[in-house]
Amino acid sequence: MTTDEQRSVAPAQAPTAEAAAGGTGAASPKIEVRDLDVYYGAFRAVKGVTMAVRPRSVTAVIGPSGCGKSTFLRTLNRMHELAPKARVEGTVLLDGANVYDPAVDPVRLRRYVGMVFQRPNPFPTMSIYDNVVAGIRLAGRSSRSELDGIVERSLRRAALWNEVKDKLREPGTSLSGGQQQRLCIARAIAVDPEVVLMDEPASALDPVATLRIEELIAELRTNYTIVIVTHNMQQAGRVSDETAFFTMDEDRAGYLVEFGPTREIFTNPREQLTEDYVSGRFG
Repeated sequence: MTTDEQRSVAPAQAPTAEAAAGGTGAASPKIEVRDLDVYYGAFRAVKGVTMAVRPRSVTAVIGPSGCGKSTFLRTLNRMHELAPKARVEGTVLLDGANVYDPAVDPVRLRRYVGMVFQRPNPFPTMSIYDNVVAGIRLAGRSSRSELDGIVERSLRRAALWNEVKDKLREPGTSLSGGQQQRLCIARAIAVDPEVVLMDEPASALDPVATLRIEELIAELRTNYTIVIVTHNMQQAGRVSDETAFFTMDEDRAGYLVEFGPTREIFTNPREQLTEDYVSGRFG
């Protein structure tokens, strides 16, 4: 994100990520979460989460059902605000800028922090081509030659171009489930985001399509910061650089138990709760 674009997402006076990290000179996080609580009305769904996501890496979020993984993911681009009575306390920084500052436009924020949902959701009345450029057209860019280039580039990045290049005017829903999910990924990256959030992107797919999505994640990490929620611990181990393990307390509020390099989380966790979960003793 350029300096001018960052100011448009959040005010310039927000503390930088490097300063928040104590000015150590280490690479600044792409996303930094501090003391995050998420509420739906009086119910606290997520409590006290603090963690940092490195740029151009894959971070997996794992944990038992109902522990707030998807809620947490949606706070990173304010998608959770679409639910009634949702609110947050704490801070989420993108490139050092507070995305919850009142001056931030959530729609503009989502241009930089895109999202892919659990079930493929191509727009049912749109062609493959129009699905890819839907977000571009909303932004007012409509040159045909420009759109053609964006479609090809996005579908190539989503490893779908060779499969659909001769049927771009066919409905997006005419594709297989795995192809539809890759189309949704192409749509998400067409607007040039810097972060891609994925909420169980392969849970509705067969093993072959799941493998293709995992291969795609490995390819996309060179250009994007990816945060993925998954119930599949083997998948987390295969695709991620770092893993965050969530569980819930007696009030059913989700909280972060442990966060660190994926290899360590799965082979030498610091917390007994983490070891019990990854070894299958609960969850």
